Amino acid sequence: MAEAKSGMRKAVFTKVDQLRPGTSGHTLTVKVVDAKMVLQKGRPDGPQMRQMRIAECLVGDETGMIVFTARNDQVVLMKEGSTVILRNAKIDMFKGSMRLAVDKWGRVEVTEPASFTVKEDNNLSLVEYELVNVVEE
Repeated sequence: MAEAKSGMRKAVFTKVDQLRPGTSGHTLTVKVVDAKMVLQKGRPDGPQMRQMRIAECLVGDETGMIVFTARNDQVVLMKEGSTVILRNAKIDMFKGSMRLAVDKWGRVEVTEPASFTVKEDNNLSLVEYELVNVVEE
């Protein structure tokens, strides 16, 4: 087990302003600025009720902000004002703008409050991107 442990890399923390479309594997420490539930529905799947919950949360650090899409169990962790570490986060594109998401290969952890103030005038989710197909000759 000790040999396997040494193979693990130390997490390299990314800042919000370094995020780019189509990238993944980001580890960030962010504060939750705002959290809004956008979808909540229950599905009767056998004995237990499965609920699907999606919340859009505005998260950020001292370099900027971005919309984080929290799903199911992640929704509970994303309380306004709390500080969270997003591990193995990826950038999804939604209607031409960037959204941060953590799928089953990543993790959302609540951590002790961070000392930084969120830079609210740099919202990366407000930047609209256009998909351009480049034809090589």
